[in-house]
This record gives sequence, C-alpha cells and structure tokens, in this order.
Amino acid sequence: MVDYSKWKDIEISDDEDDTHPNIDTPSLFRWRHQARVERMEEQKREKAELEKKKEETAKKLKEAKEKLETIEKEKTDTKNVGELKKALQELELEEEKVKEKEAELNKKEVMAPWNVDTIAQPGFAKTVINVKPKRQDDSELSEDAKEEKMREFVKANEKKLKQFGMLRRYDDSKKFLTENPHLVGENTANYLVIWCINLQMEDKSELMNHVAHQCICMQYILELSKHLDVDPRACVSSFFTRIQVADADYKKSFDDELIAFRERIRKRAAEKLEIAIQEAEEEEKQARLGPGGLDPVEVFESLPEALQKCFEAQDIPLLQKTVSEMPEDEAKYHIKRCVDSGLWVPEAKGKKEESSTETIDPEESVNV
Repeated sequence: MVDYSKWKDIEISDDEDDTHPNIDTPSLFRWRHQARVERMEEQKREKAELEKKKEETAKKLKEAKEKLETIEKEKTDTKNVGELKKALQELELEEEKVKEKEAELNKKEVMAPWNVDTIAQPGFAKTVINVKPKRQDDSELSEDAKEEKMREFVKANEKKLKQFGMLRRYDDSKKFLTENPHLVGENTANYLVIWCINLQMEDKSELMNHVAHQCICMQYILELSKHLDVDPRACVSSFFTRIQVADADYKKSFDDELIAFRERIRKRAAEKLEIAIQEAEEEEKQARLGPGGLDPVEVFESLPEALQKCFEAQDIPLLQKTVSEMPEDEAKYHIKRCVDSGLWVPEAKGKKEESSTETIDPEESVNV
C-alpha cells in the first residue's frame, strides 16, 4: 500500500475552509503566500549565516590548535599558553553551539509543511544517460604508427608507469588507476612487459616478480574489457573488487597466470641475453678482422703448433727458421692467411708479394 501520510500537512495558501465570507479571499491568499516566501527567505539567510559561522569557527579552532602545538613543541612563548588554552576551550564550546543550532535548523526544515513553492522542486537539473564507453581499437593502425604512439605514450607517462609498477596493495593500484585513467590500456601492459624483461636481464629477479604482478593485473583488466566490449577504464573498479573478494578458483587462475608469465619473462630474458652476447661477439670479431677479412683468432688457432709458438713468442728468427723447414705450399698457405688476418704485417717498402715465403724480412711485424 502507498503511504500518503507525508502529504497530509501540505501548506496551501488558497484553502477556502479558512476564509470568511466577509474577507477578500484573493488578498488573503496573496498575503499568506508573501508571508510564507518571506519565512523561507529568512530560513535560507539564517542557514547561510550559520554555515559561514561554522567555517569561521572551524578555521579559528584549527589555527589555535596548531599554534598551541607549536608552542608546546618549541617551548616558546610559554606565558601565553594558559590564555591560548582558554581561548581554545571557548572555541570548542562555540563549535558545539554551532552544531546544535545546525541540528535545530535541519530539524525545523524537515518538519516544515510542504507548500506549492517546495513541493514541485525539480529533482534533477539535467538528465544523464549512462552509456558504457566503447573499447578503443588500434588494430587498423600500421606497425609504425603503433610504435610511434607507444613512444609518445612512454615519453609522456614513464614516471607514472614506474610508479604504478611499484605499487603493492590492490587498493593503492585501484586508486592510482582511477586517478590516472589514461594509463589503463595496452601501452601500459606493453611497457610493463618490457620493463620486466629488462629487470630480469639485469638479474633483478625479485623486482621483476613484483612488476610482473602489476602487469598481470593490467592484462586482466584488458581481458575483462574485451569480454564486456567496453573501454578498459570502465573495468578498473570491477577487477580490483573481484580479485579482492575472489573465490578460490578465480584466485588460483590469477596466480597460475602470474607464475606462467614470470617463467616466460625469464625465458625471454635469457634468449635476449644470448642474442646480445652473440651480437657483441660478432661486433668484436668484425672489429678485429684483418686486411684480408680473416679473423686473427681463428687463423691463429688453425696454425700448426710450431708456428703458434713463434707468434706467441714474437720471435721472427724462429719464425723464419720454422717456415723454411715447412713444405713450400703449406708455408705459403699459412703465411698468406696470417697476412690477411693481420697476424703478420709486412712493411710497405717495395717488398715482394705478401704471400711469398722465400724470405721473411726481420723488420716486418708479428701481431698476436
């Protein structure tokens, strides 16, 4: 049943039962309405003055407390401590009076009968249609455009991205993403993945494990947005509420994904380290290649043991003797490779052909 009791005391100016036949009814109605409007204006004015007084009292009370704390802490101006405490008590008493007056006005406002000026007040100043934002789709962007967008995003937000990656509590993460909704997206997840790989490559496993947790939180938010086909920003609160009150199966699924992700990060970091080592070795090899394009290390290791001893000792007479004792074709082959790799550097003084092994000038250089 509908409760009509709240409408039983509506104050209406043109209540004909209250008028006398000899009284000018329209004038009485206007007078009553004017008197009611004036009462309402007086109540509004009184409420505004009380609100102003409330703010002023609160401000003075705060200043007095801070001043008293400063004096007691620094042990200065102790003569005025008594007066300050007394003033503080008066302000606290004044604050209580203001609160009582405010409660009295609120009660009077609630108990006041409705009238034609208040009964039809609009409940809303505007109409808002709650439409869930659609999820952004970057699939049509080219790879170059995606990379450029990612670079700009990181450049503008790297400090906040690192801040999110270092958070530990779900409530803190939820608050941070709610205050920074522009960070909720694929670019943040991608940045966290790259950061995890770099941390693992730097052998910072514990920190990687922590950042990986934040990365999985972001990826779960993105998956939820795909499932609901809404913008990821609309899923932040839902995810953190769910993970905090999650049942055993949901929590286990999250933990399993986190463990698998960390393992993938370790594997990928190892692969990148191996690639980096290979690239460094290749660069080093290219830097030491001789004039003929041969690697001196590889050439040295391929030389007969007797020649290796000559180069290690940098003994040219011994090298001449060793070469002269070798078969001519074999000697030419090895000396040519030594020249092409830079192990043997002939002087440019009108010498014979580099590959000749008939004589070895003592002024020529041996590099090891």
